[in-house]
Amino acid sequence: MMFRKLLSLEWKAFLRSKSFAGNVAIKAFMAIGAIYFTLVFLALGFFSFNMIKDSGLASDPLELISKYLIYYIVFDLVIRLFFQKIPVINIRPLLPLPVKRSTIVNFALGKTMVSFFNIMHAFFFVPFSIKLLVEGYDTLHVVFWHISMLAIIYSNNFLNLLLNNKDGLFAIFIGLILAFGGLQYFGIFDLTDYTGTVFHALYITGYAFVVPLLIVVGLGIATYKYFYKNLYLDAGLTSKHEEAKTEEYTWLNQFGTLGTFLKNDIKLIRRNKRSKTTVFISIVFLFYGMLFFTGALEMYDTPIWKMFAAIFVSGGFLFTFGQFVPSWDSAYYPLMMSQNIQYKEYIASKWWLIVIGTLVSAIISSFYLYFGWEVYILILIGAVYNIGVNSYLVLLGGAFIKTPIDLASSKQAFGDKKAFNLKVFLISMPKLVLPLILYGIGYYFYSPEAGYALVVLAGILGFAFRNKVFALIERIYKSEKYDTLAAYKQKN
Repeated sequence: MMFRKLLSLEWKAFLRSKSFAGNVAIKAFMAIGAIYFTLVFLALGFFSFNMIKDSGLASDPLELISKYLIYYIVFDLVIRLFFQKIPVINIRPLLPLPVKRSTIVNFALGKTMVSFFNIMHAFFFVPFSIKLLVEGYDTLHVVFWHISMLAIIYSNNFLNLLLNNKDGLFAIFIGLILAFGGLQYFGIFDLTDYTGTVFHALYITGYAFVVPLLIVVGLGIATYKYFYKNLYLDAGLTSKHEEAKTEEYTWLNQFGTLGTFLKNDIKLIRRNKRSKTTVFISIVFLFYGMLFFTGALEMYDTPIWKMFAAIFVSGGFLFTFGQFVPSWDSAYYPLMMSQNIQYKEYIASKWWLIVIGTLVSAIISSFYLYFGWEVYILILIGAVYNIGVNSYLVLLGGAFIKTPIDLASSKQAFGDKKAFNLKVFLISMPKLVLPLILYGIGYYFYSPEAGYALVVLAGILGFAFRNKVFALIERIYKSEKYDTLAAYKQKN
């Protein structure tokens, strides 16, 4: 009965959300994305067995799957740590009510059990297990193997909940994946030789499946106890308070109000978990060009794709930080709006921060000179376009992203589903599509140099008319001011 009431409350909260009526477009895109990944996993489940066998990669496809399963599991955990939300925010309103703590915890954990992050894997493992049975694999052992996979997936679910507040965990997992992947690629050490044997034992033995079952049960109990123990308004769910450090940045005082805003933004980036995650993602973006400029993937070894990569390499900070202006200030935005603050100065400070981030990214990416000066010139051209065009577009799109940011959380560093709407989508299109069109026109109708010139010209023109663009953005921010304030008050 209580679970039914809680489900009813969740459904009402969803329907009454401020984002429900206005974000039909994103819901459609989310549905399309879910259908796409479902079909991809289904296709892999039904056809990967024959694909592996026909390609000659292994005589036993299950053995090959077991060999590389460690990367699948670790990557799944990394994705969860990065994107899957924990149910803390939703259970806060229930704590003052006459509801048993055990019921609240069970309901919260139950929600994570039916998350798409868990269900998605069934679309691969169920058809793959059926294919194993059709191919004559032992029925009982296939069942044991499938149960083991299910236990491992839910172990990741509980690990994500337990490790959610561990700073730097995401970077550690990425580092481990890159380290072991690199060691295997260069033939120094192959981790899969050991892990493959362990995972394949889940099939060939009749008792090894008990181990992942015990692990998932243990993690489930540990997760329950952790949430139960910390389910207090004045204890486990309160924010962590760290010792404050004074950082004056007095050298910025010479820039007046602009310097004050810049100081606040630098402090925000240095002190908060979410903003630190954004900086880390920006660093990851620097290496995105490796997929395009090294010739590692033949499909990306084209001029248009290389321009696409150049925009991303220098635009990591722009895309991850800039798109959430003014949401970064959502915690104290109402206070700011009650002060005598000029929107133009506020917008200009964010713009200069984005420009500085883009320039720093362009300088650091000089290691691409190893692949030829043409590659680095392309990255510099992308940086010019980012400064002259994309910097304004992210600020313009930010006026319509009315989602408050939890600075203490590293989740959703790429954005929240509530932060997307049709206006944001239309504004976002020129960020990546327009430079490709400009470069393509110059490249295919004249020469590569003409393509470079068109993209650079767009960036220079944008920089030259920045005051007019600022005035336009300022008007839009003012027109959206009260809607933004109302949205920031809605925390859930």
